[in-house]
Amino acid sequence: MKIPSLNVDLQRLVTPVPIWRGSVAADDWQAAALAVRESGGRLISLWASDRACATPALPAPEGDALPPAETGALTVCAAYAVLEGLVWLELPLAAGQTTYPDLSTIFPSGVRMQRAASDLSGILAEGGHDHRPWLNHGAWPADHFPLRHDVAAQQAFPDAQVTDYPFVRVEGDGVHEIAVGPVHAGIIEPGHFRLSVVGEKVLRLEERLGYSHKGIEKRFTQLPPLQAHRLAGRVSGDSTVAFAWAYCMALESAAACDIPERASWLRALMLERERVANHLGDLGALGNDTAFAFGLAQFSRLREDWLRLSKEAFGHRLMMDGVTPGGVACDVDRARMDRLLQQSDVVEREVQALRTVYEEHAGLQDRFINTGQVSPELAARLGLTGLAGRASGQAADLRCDHPWPPYDSLQVKMATHRNGDVAARVTLRFEEVFESLRLIRTIVAGLPAGLTRSELSLPADAAVGAGWVEGWRGEIFVALELDGEASQHRILRCHCHDPSWQNWPVIEHAVIGNIVPDFPLINKSFNLSYSGHDL
Repeated sequence: MKIPSLNVDLQRLVTPVPIWRGSVAADDWQAAALAVRESGGRLISLWASDRACATPALPAPEGDALPPAETGALTVCAAYAVLEGLVWLELPLAAGQTTYPDLSTIFPSGVRMQRAASDLSGILAEGGHDHRPWLNHGAWPADHFPLRHDVAAQQAFPDAQVTDYPFVRVEGDGVHEIAVGPVHAGIIEPGHFRLSVVGEKVLRLEERLGYSHKGIEKRFTQLPPLQAHRLAGRVSGDSTVAFAWAYCMALESAAACDIPERASWLRALMLERERVANHLGDLGALGNDTAFAFGLAQFSRLREDWLRLSKEAFGHRLMMDGVTPGGVACDVDRARMDRLLQQSDVVEREVQALRTVYEEHAGLQDRFINTGQVSPELAARLGLTGLAGRASGQAADLRCDHPWPPYDSLQVKMATHRNGDVAARVTLRFEEVFESLRLIRTIVAGLPAGLTRSELSLPADAAVGAGWVEGWRGEIFVALELDGEASQHRILRCHCHDPSWQNWPVIEHAVIGNIVPDFPLINKSFNLSYSGHDL
């Protein structure tokens, strides 16, 4: 596979979804990004890796490539979604070099990823317009980079102080600021939102995240690879199945391990149940944000019943630790399968009735329609992805575009909309609930017999792997590097990416021109992850 107009040698990874990996020289870093954009591709993630230990060698990039002797340990990586699949590109930096060409002018969604890489690894996007700290709120010194290989995992900085964040000021007659968060009501995770308004109309929104940063990527390097799936499943609790599957796919890729057919079908069953659970919760919360408490009560009841049966069938309400390296942690017997089918029928009937209630409620529709609108053109420019992207005309779903087992035999029907408002995102949730219920019935009916787990043997040499899974919020990506010390089987680097990275900046645009009371509704219609973003 080749990137158009660029001669880069790519190696296909052993994964059920098409993923390639390759290396480029500094002169081709931006050229590769431009080629991806011009061919309709998207930036999935950007991160840095400090390779103190050797990883599998890649073909040397052509052109002005640095000779191996001059290449240091620091490498900047980018993952792109292209028509053929996913391309993981790397730019090795010279020894002592900490800068690389900026990508934010090509892919605006890369700004915060570059800022996070600067905070954690000490590499700087040269030519970038925004170098403010993103994840570092003053908890560690500016010259301390937690993901460097020679930095201890546990260090205390008693003199560290929370620093003032230089928000962009909006000035003019009648303009004032409203600060929301970082502490919110209830159990909502922390995030700060600075609204510049005139009267009730929002002129600008600026977000400040990173309050739930907890050092997950550093913690991965302290865990045995065969146990780290449990940490991956806790990156964002509402996407535990998706993250665990992506991590296990990456590990199985590095180990060239095939999982049993029954295991992949059970993983898909859990993933679709995770999707339904979150959509039910969101549909109720969106009703509640319009003062329609009836919707909250009904959808909360359905979600609670759904979670209780998940616990009975898979051992945990959220199905945590259900996906394990080589397969799944538990099987489901015939009696429980029948209960899963019965519950799917009941939920479908009730959600159909509730959809009619929502669509015929004039006050609710008045709050939904044309609120928080993101046009397809803006969505494409900013890289809006997942459910929110499909509600703005971005027809991308890995289960359809690059179906892996068992989705390659399930014929998933993708739901899309073009209006890009709260109403469209609500409609997408209803339609995806019905499609997931259909998939659950198909999976249960066609569940193959056999083992639920295969033995996974870690490679003796350095290895890499990648996982790419369509979670309920959007595409989850995991890049995994194992070092070459066979006696230890240590994780050199594990990068987890949540689609919230792309979608959080879009909310800043979606809220412009709306009234302040609609901000919580718009925010909830995206329902992005704080924890999955902050890591």
